[in-house]
Amino acid sequence: MPTINLAEKFALFADHWSPKIVGEINDYHIKLAKVQGAFPWHKHEETDELFMVIKGELTIQMRDGDVTLREGELYIVPKGVEHAPCAEEECEILLLEPAGTVNTGDADAEGTTGEWI
Repeated sequence: MPTINLAEKFALFADHWSPKIVGEINDYHIKLAKVQGAFPWHKHEETDELFMVIKGELTIQMRDGDVTLREGELYIVPKGVEHAPCAEEECEILLLEPAGTVNTGDADAEGTTGEWI
């Protein structure tokens, strides 16, 4: 199994809010995404969701208060918790979630499970 260089993978795409799958561990996908602006409010009833900031700053809005993540920090949104990630400037993040998880959760919005790069 070759190593995965995150900087090289991030250089392969420019679109925002469109996760790219870079690895799999058990039944979980490791995804990378570039984000900027606001993402719809949503929740995942069946799974927790891990966000880790690789570059930039990400705020995860939640109904009972916001969490701001800086480079090298991670946060796990518990299953069933409504949240809306947002970033004023472009931010690079790593996500860990079960394979097949749609990024928009229960929101009435077109979502994606990610594509392999």
